[in-house]
Amino acid sequence: MPSPLRLGIIGGGLNSAIGRTHHIASQMDNQWRITCGCFSQQSDVNYATAEALGLPKDGRFTCWQSLLDHGRMDAVAVLTPTPAHPEMIHAALERGIPVISEKSLAVSAAEVGLIRSTEKRTGGFLCVTFNYSGYPMIRELREWIQSGRFGRLLHIDAQMPQEAYIRYLNRHSAKPRPQAWRLRDYGVPTVSLDLGVHLHHLIDFLCGAKPTSVCALQTTGGFFPEVIDAVECLAQYSGGLTVRMQYGKCFLGQANGLRVRISGTEAAAEWHQMRPEELLVADKFGSSQLLTRAACDLTVCSAERYTRFKAGHPAGYIEAFANYYADVAAAVRCHTSQDDDSESSCFIAGSDSAFEGLAMMEAINRSSVTGKWVHPERIPEDGKDLPEGSRGVQLRKNVTAAN
Repeated sequence: MPSPLRLGIIGGGLNSAIGRTHHIASQMDNQWRITCGCFSQQSDVNYATAEALGLPKDGRFTCWQSLLDHGRMDAVAVLTPTPAHPEMIHAALERGIPVISEKSLAVSAAEVGLIRSTEKRTGGFLCVTFNYSGYPMIRELREWIQSGRFGRLLHIDAQMPQEAYIRYLNRHSAKPRPQAWRLRDYGVPTVSLDLGVHLHHLIDFLCGAKPTSVCALQTTGGFFPEVIDAVECLAQYSGGLTVRMQYGKCFLGQANGLRVRISGTEAAAEWHQMRPEELLVADKFGSSQLLTRAACDLTVCSAERYTRFKAGHPAGYIEAFANYYADVAAAVRCHTSQDDDSESSCFIAGSDSAFEGLAMMEAINRSSVTGKWVHPERIPEDGKDLPEGSRGVQLRKNVTAAN
């Protein structure tokens, strides 16, 4: 096994929503070693995070610009709030540093278009951590779709209901306290940046179909009336595929109700994140079968890389994140050596996928406002103008480094 790659981190302090998950997942398979970071603009949080990770003094930075200039790393993970991403990602790409960005890559397709232009011009490396595609059973489902076992796909139902904005934290009726940047909607509602882009990516990952038109409704039902917290979307995809999306943060009883239903002309399947090692499959003869990781006819889930321990001892969210980080490590190594690695690259999402996701979220927003079917923007060809509205986009600055 090659030596671990050196990982620098911007944001993701101990007080952040996702920081510890990245810390653990990146190092789980010994593919990465965190060597430097600027984890927060709050000095105490920055110091405590560096201490917890055991970083030497020369790996601790008080500003992210110094980290990019002087940190020793093979890639940098940008884990700050989404509005702060573009400035940091542009700076890293200009310095030739491969970038691993938390989702969403930016708050608009226009900003992603500018990032994409910098990436193409510099020949840089950029990926976005859409970690749900790291679940082995999701990858098994992808293999089944691509091999034709479902026949022609007819319908996909993708849901991600959560209760974070409507459930009390304790019996004293304490309300949740989301981070300030999540209590503001941008060109698209923040709930779409948090959840909607995940569903778009899962559908893209599973079958490669692209949205052609969407019709959507956005509502508010939780404690925070200033932001949208629920989205319903019906979409037409390429190849005659019909997609229904539902996501939001005002669904009581749903800590994270991520699930995907696939219906084809030959078979159907259903996967729930709360039962990540199970796949319910139905055929044309009325038979249903519950497959687990121990099933003999699974081809992806049985791979050694996904079998950290034997079936019956479930793997979960952090392991899926680790699978994604292992793919990123392989892709970074290939990018550095200028080798081709189609296996690892097909598992990670880049700026094109991020652009398509943000374009769809913007179409959902326009549809909800206008009450009409809307067509998402397409990725601009290299050298062509970016979509309308992208000219003059300014990079957002001075956003606290805690995601």
